[in-house]
Amino acid sequence: MKKMYFFVLLCIVTAPVFSQSFMHGVGTGIFVEKSKGYDPIATAILTYSPRVNVTQSDFMSLSVGIPLTLGLSGNYQSSSYYGEEGSLNFMANLPLMVNVNLGAGSSKECEDRLGFFLGAGFGYHFGTQTYIDNYNEESVSKSGSTYGPAGNIGFRFAVGSHQKNIEARLSYMKGIKEEYKTDIYGLAALFNF
Repeated sequence: MKKMYFFVLLCIVTAPVFSQSFMHGVGTGIFVEKSKGYDPIATAILTYSPRVNVTQSDFMSLSVGIPLTLGLSGNYQSSSYYGEEGSLNFMANLPLMVNVNLGAGSSKECEDRLGFFLGAGFGYHFGTQTYIDNYNEESVSKSGSTYGPAGNIGFRFAVGSHQKNIEARLSYMKGIKEEYKTDIYGLAALFNF
């Protein structure tokens, strides 16, 4: 009989864990990469943010997501003394985030108009930079990758029906790899389906 009570209690406690739902959104924004001894690099980004709510209620959820972010930036300079110079930068950021979501956007059942989220995780960042120097007739490329702790915070407000929402997100990642220690800041706006 004790085993039966334990089994019933276990089912009640773990039932919310199995109420999973998939949510996702797309958006754009900017990432700023700052490494010691180098100028900051600002990159325009596109982001796709899938997540799975591992537990949820009408007002709150705990989600696991992988907001994939890709970015591209560049510059061009022309000088009569130095000739033409330019650079092209590409970056990819892939963190695994665990978020606590409250209010709008926390689940498809939530009817609140405003919401908030806060999360932490671990991420991977890859970047390439190509310098084009027509004066010296050469092209120099370098790339690097790093990994480290990541965090994000933001708010959501519901639009239309079926609880679609717009999200504003601030993110941060600290690269801890010895060869490529960098701080990565992000600001993004997303439309969540």
